[in-house]
Amino acid sequence: MASSTAAPGASDEIFRPVPTGRASAMIVGQIRDLIRSGTLPVGTRLPAERDLCERMNVSRLTLREALRALEVSGLIQIRAGAHGGAFVTAPDTDRAGQGLTDLLSTSGLSASQVTEARIALELGTVQHICERATEDDLRELRVLCDQAEEARELGSYTVDMSYSFHLRAVQASHNPAIGMIMGSIRDAVLMSMRAAHHEGKQGVEEHRAFVDAVGRRDAAEARRILAAHLQRTVDAVAGD
Repeated sequence: MASSTAAPGASDEIFRPVPTGRASAMIVGQIRDLIRSGTLPVGTRLPAERDLCERMNVSRLTLREALRALEVSGLIQIRAGAHGGAFVTAPDTDRAGQGLTDLLSTSGLSASQVTEARIALELGTVQHICERATEDDLRELRVLCDQAEEARELGSYTVDMSYSFHLRAVQASHNPAIGMIMGSIRDAVLMSMRAAHHEGKQGVEEHRAFVDAVGRRDAAEARRILAAHLQRTVDAVAGD
């Protein structure tokens, strides 16, 4: 049964007329700015098409083109039916990650540069991981280590398994922003790992040693292990 609670609606008054020429792009920019500023929070239903067209002084065709662009970017969701409309939503990390991957791949960035960015993010998170990791976090990280060791023995280890460990490790910081950032650069990280031909037995052992240090709340040791671990990737892709 559908919920009887209606989504909050956005006031027509916050939308402004847009100049002709690049009207669709201007609509996208205006609504994106309203979402980013919090004026249009997640869950808000945009006014009806007719009302938006009148307020922004555009045709229905132009408005629909802009709404489709916003939907593709993950900022709104268009629902059909009696209770449908355009609703503000939050892009998931997969969608954001694809956009970032496209940006990275067209910017000429190297595996070495991506790895340096990883170092800044992951090493900067170690202190928080050691302070905040729960027993559930540690248990799940150790399960990933066990799975990796088994995969190494069977010859089925993949860089996706290494990435999963590093993602789960930063998530143990219990800072959602850090987990989102790491999740959004998944493809770029995998690219750098593949360029380094990771991971060997040493890498899997370093993962377990890192978890053990976190379990002891030894941030200095955990950081030393992770720094050495990531430095091997830097060395492997140097000059890439």
